[in-house]
Amino acid sequence: MNDNRYGNGIGAYRTCIILLLLITALTPFAAAADSMFRANAEHTGVYNNDGIEPTNSDLWRFKTGGRVVSSPAVSNGVVFVGSYDKNLYAIDAVTGTEKWRFITESYVHSSPVIANGVVYFGSGDKNLYAIDAVTGTEKWRFITESYVQSSPVVSNGVVYVGSFDKNTYAIDAMTGTEKWRFNTGDYVDSSPAVSNGVVYVGSHKKRLYAIDAVTGKEQWQFMAGGGMVSSPAVANGVVYVGCGDNNLYAIDAVTGTEKWHFTTGEGWWWFATGGKVWSSPAVSNGVVYVGSLDNNIYAVDIMTGKERWQFKTGAEVMLSSPAVSNGVVYIGSHDKNLYAIDAVTGKEKWRFATEDYVDSSPAVSNGIVYVGSWDGNLYAIDAVKGVSSTPITTPTGISTTGIQSTPILLLPSMSGFKIENWVENLYYLMIGILLIGILFEGWKAIKY
Repeated sequence: MNDNRYGNGIGAYRTCIILLLLITALTPFAAAADSMFRANAEHTGVYNNDGIEPTNSDLWRFKTGGRVVSSPAVSNGVVFVGSYDKNLYAIDAVTGTEKWRFITESYVHSSPVIANGVVYFGSGDKNLYAIDAVTGTEKWRFITESYVQSSPVVSNGVVYVGSFDKNTYAIDAMTGTEKWRFNTGDYVDSSPAVSNGVVYVGSHKKRLYAIDAVTGKEQWQFMAGGGMVSSPAVANGVVYVGCGDNNLYAIDAVTGTEKWHFTTGEGWWWFATGGKVWSSPAVSNGVVYVGSLDNNIYAVDIMTGKERWQFKTGAEVMLSSPAVSNGVVYIGSHDKNLYAIDAVTGKEKWRFATEDYVDSSPAVSNGIVYVGSWDGNLYAIDAVKGVSSTPITTPTGISTTGIQSTPILLLPSMSGFKIENWVENLYYLMIGILLIGILFEGWKAIKY
């Protein structure tokens, strides 16, 4: 009789080795849970925070070499964020230490999305990148014809993203090959939202488009009175989007017909920026939350389009978009603060001061709010108490002054005067000359 004891043992050993190799091979794909700009593919901005109380070691700030306008994405204990120093960073969510960085050829304004172990983001070098979330190595890049400030979204194995070349692209998430492109007629820095097989995206053409996610064919377009920098949010069959005409719109997701619009205020600088809504709306518990260049954050009833409350900050709420978690709205302002506001009452719970404008949109995970600032930092802030740590972690080889590329297509902010911002300074000079001329003519009329 043949004794197979050793043969059976070797077979079992081989089986274990094969299983171990398979597990190892699949680890990168399981290492990063899906995470994206505005929390999900519909861009509702709602974060399901489990309410874990952060410890002191969880609170930190990480210094990059340029302004951080990109909005962080948190996945499996890692925070991913871009910087104007041309890098995308992977940062340990607990310690604030760098795991890896990937350098592009220009600024990174786009916010990353993580899907199936891959990080996707755009750069001012015209590329959309796919990077291994664990190792930081490039998988592929797709080149457009202009800046990619739009933040990508991934749905059903396809990456959707806009470009300043006026197109919205559908790109195979695995191979990086183009499936289709849709020409909007003007710049696209709005980030697409995907719901029920339809891609919704705004354009500086003053239109919101609904595009079939598979074929790339237009289903409808909605024309407004200004360019759409705001990224749409889709909830319960309605698309919510801000516009440069001072309105927040609610549009039927199927027909493209307007349900209502809410007009923000104008403020003292109405002739320059007005109440433009470049911030992207968040939708939660029957309320739409959005910021405006009139310095306010608004809560609007989703059924009636009527204001529930408004909260005034000290400067424009330009690009920072609200994140809603555990009954609190988190949003940044050009007054350099991140605010935590009660979602029901509109009362301030706390504010956290950074050292420059906050255009980054916050993300919430495990009781911590992550947000970037023009001061070059990514902050980890206690979601309940609003405190961060004082130590600053600076990655090796990165200057704290860094590269401060001028953001594309952003109108000059009225909340601060900076020597390095020559466009803004010229703007102030022209306004000053105009005001002096008006005062002089008035004086002459009174005197003579």
